[in-house]
Amino acid sequence: MPAKSKSQQKAAGAALAAKRGDIKKSELKGASKSMEKSMTEKELHDMASTKRKGKPEHKSDS
Repeated sequence: MPAKSKSQQKAAGAALAAKRGDIKKSELKGASKSMEKSMTEKELHDMASTKRKGKPEHKSDS
């Protein structure tokens, strides 16, 4: 599943790094913390590797 915004992609990247052991899980905050717990490494990789061109900084509510 591709990321819908740049911030969502960044959160997925941080969660993926924690899942792989590159950073401590205790360093995660907010969305990346819940993503790390609820998503598989493959799902996180797919979301983090989304192209950024044309993505908004934050996903709108609509």
